[in-house]
Amino acid sequence: DPLPPPLPKKQLQRAESLPEQGPSQHCRDDPTPWASSILYSILPLHLPHEEGAPTSIPPRDRPSWAPKKPLTKSQSLGETVARNSPQKAPLPSPAELTFGTADGELGQLLQLLESPAGVSGVVLGCQVATLARLSARIREKLMGSEERQQLLEAELAGKSWAAFSVLDREPCCESGDAWYFRVGFAFEQRQLVFAAKVPKPSCASLGVQSCLGAHCSIQRLIGRFTDRLPWELVLPGSPEEQSQSPSGEEPARLATCPVLQVLISPEVPYQTLAGFVKGSHDLHRTSPGHYERLACLLLLQVCTGLEHLRLQNEGQGDLHPENLLLVRCPCPPQSQQGKEASLGLSLPRLLISSFFKVKDKRRPCSTNQEQDWLKGLATPSSPLADELNVGMLIYQILHVDISLENALGFRSNRLPEIPSLSIYSAGLKRLAMLLLHRDPCKRVSIEQARSILQVLLWGPRQELFARSKKTLTLLRSWVEVKRALLLLKFAENSAGAVGSPCLEEWLCCQYFKEVTEHMLYQVTQALYI
Repeated sequence: DPLPPPLPKKQLQRAESLPEQGPSQHCRDDPTPWASSILYSILPLHLPHEEGAPTSIPPRDRPSWAPKKPLTKSQSLGETVARNSPQKAPLPSPAELTFGTADGELGQLLQLLESPAGVSGVVLGCQVATLARLSARIREKLMGSEERQQLLEAELAGKSWAAFSVLDREPCCESGDAWYFRVGFAFEQRQLVFAAKVPKPSCASLGVQSCLGAHCSIQRLIGRFTDRLPWELVLPGSPEEQSQSPSGEEPARLATCPVLQVLISPEVPYQTLAGFVKGSHDLHRTSPGHYERLACLLLLQVCTGLEHLRLQNEGQGDLHPENLLLVRCPCPPQSQQGKEASLGLSLPRLLISSFFKVKDKRRPCSTNQEQDWLKGLATPSSPLADELNVGMLIYQILHVDISLENALGFRSNRLPEIPSLSIYSAGLKRLAMLLLHRDPCKRVSIEQARSILQVLLWGPRQELFARSKKTLTLLRSWVEVKRALLLLKFAENSAGAVGSPCLEEWLCCQYFKEVTEHMLYQVTQALYI
């Protein structure tokens, strides 16, 4: 047979121009779809690793030269390769591990952990995740679920006094800017008890409060309306108080009942912090350790609430004791309730209920330290007020006189002496001094004050460093051991039917799920001089 004609020169040039650096390069430059399809299907799942390149190509990151719908032969070949090299399921993170995690998944995880240190890291991660879950559950028990609160808000929209039943004629609590009445509301075949907040004429924080997010130390509002005050409610000092008939009948001059704005809150206060401090002199004298621990827990709630307000950037809290509300938590078991009630030591929730608009979001560091210090004490809405007022609050709770006039009279760095009555006294004295420092640059922030209070409550105490030098390694070991012991305490309490965790356990969970050895090093440096 005659020889075939020679190939066209143009085709030879094209063949010679093809690169010969490997199959991946062929696929990148070869325009023939069947070649790229077959070559892609036989590529290994993990390509040789180059510096700066990923070790594998996820399906969603396939290169543009790979066909979206390969031909049947290529598809069947790819399926065979995939069966020979199965993709491994992603391993669970420590936060996802539970006692019910399958041994197959645990086995894969343990194969990657080549040392006891790796196993220890996973266990520590599980502990932090468990504390976070416990913290979320206790918070929901204290405050109610967010979904339920939203349902209540929707149900209360457009309601007035007619939708509520008045449970008490007189206020259950009177703060500096409002009266609070207990009212009932029928919801889902249950009778719920709310607080109806009737602001006093001088109250000007309602607009600010409506913009604040939910927090355990911030008063929450779930309804509002404007209506004439029911005749059976008595405002202290009002003319209606004298006109109320002894038989409880509606007074003749019903038209004189004022029209007031009313706010509905799910938390019913029973006392203000001012009333608590005034009535606790004997408790402080007879049980100083218990009382001053309670003081630390109340101050900690103030600090966490102020931190939340700063994140919101909407308002500042009024820290006058008469505007800080106390709310009873769900009752503890009888074994705890009897002991605490006899001492008056049941820890209440503390709520910031009055607010100022934010005027200046910066913390000043002026050279005129005296003027800044005096301005911060004298002006509740100044940017200096939070730290200075928490410092003054320490003295007030500890029954040490530091009235505004008294504080403005200080012309030196000397502050009133706090008597040493318990293991908390020296730490509270040190914290007050750091918060009331005349130099704003040397004054501790609210975040640092919160950390100092946590260390005072749950350690590490100064005796930890009596025989060992303070190092990051020591502090890290302390955190890991205490975290494990805290979880064991929860397990033992649950098995012993001690009852549900309370507010103090929730605050403790918050501390140990976030604390680090670096934070502890800084705080103990400032606290233990």
